[in-house]
Amino acid sequence: MRAVIDLGAIRSNTAELLRRADGAAVMAVVKARGYGHGAVPCARTAQQAGATWVGVAQLDEALQVRRDGIGGRLMSWIYTPQAPFDQAIEADIDLGVSSRWALEAIAQAARQAGRKARAHLKIDTGMGRAGIPPREWTETVDQALGLGDAIDLVGCWSHLACADVPDHPSVRAQKDMFAWAVGAAELAGARFEVRHLANSAALLTDAGANWDMVRPGLAMYGLSPIPDLASARELNLRPAMRLESALALVKHVEAGQGVSYGLTYRTDRATTLGVVGAGYSDGVPRHASNRAPVQVGAHRRRIAGRVCMDQFVVDLGPHAADAAGDKVVLFGSGDDGEPTAQDWAEAAETIVYEVVCRIGAHIPRVYVG
Repeated sequence: MRAVIDLGAIRSNTAELLRRADGAAVMAVVKARGYGHGAVPCARTAQQAGATWVGVAQLDEALQVRRDGIGGRLMSWIYTPQAPFDQAIEADIDLGVSSRWALEAIAQAARQAGRKARAHLKIDTGMGRAGIPPREWTETVDQALGLGDAIDLVGCWSHLACADVPDHPSVRAQKDMFAWAVGAAELAGARFEVRHLANSAALLTDAGANWDMVRPGLAMYGLSPIPDLASARELNLRPAMRLESALALVKHVEAGQGVSYGLTYRTDRATTLGVVGAGYSDGVPRHASNRAPVQVGAHRRRIAGRVCMDQFVVDLGPHAADAAGDKVVLFGSGDDGEPTAQDWAEAAETIVYEVVCRIGAHIPRVYVG
């Protein structure tokens, strides 16, 4: 099994997102190992295409990305009180701040490091996840400004809960709350370098959310964050990942043959079964059992029976000429008739984010383009 990553698609998608950003800076979000595509190659490609920031959620991963040679502005925002803030400051990583304890911890680390930290203060505009509650906002801004010897308050940001449903009333409410938070902070004396709110879905549906910078993640990899509204192709995006395996075994069976654990699939005629050496330990969703499509040769087939830890079975049909070693494409761009990651998301009743992010780190990534 291998994942073939088309960096040409990453480059093209980044260019399209830059066009849609309409002058706002673009942060290429490469969290979760680049949404399963590989953080460093994708970050480097996005930078070459014009992205001027890189974003990584987990601080440990951000430090690794920096060690692996990604320069320029790099931001991280998920950590615990035991985080190595001193290393982040030394590595010139911007830090998202969602709590008052984090401000104090970062300031202390900055003083010990002998250099200022760059902080982006996050307002919880209504998602109820990370961020400063509005009732504590002005007091927290004052606290951040009071730590000016150790912290440069360079950014204000938030995150939209329902950007993939652009007419959802929460979108307008969160945008209004963000505008209030920016205004209140600036009135208190903050001078932000960047104010940022838009993720992929907001960038593709609402130019009014662009502010100074946008943070596309999924769209950079050529996948639609708004599949109910527009496909990747309709958004001028090219899927970058093709997930491939091969037939490990082919055998003929009679009608009534049960297949895989629980015998949830039985052949309705004499047919040919193919065993594929990939399973849920590799990131193939078990929820795709009996449902997800694959391409074998020029033909679309469907998983037969339950996905196992490291293999699944495909019913190749009674007249199949397939043989062990033949390529199996689980998903790709769809240009050659193969299933897409969105097809798999629908088959597994999940979102396309999960389909690509769950592909195991041990699966080889092969970079082309």
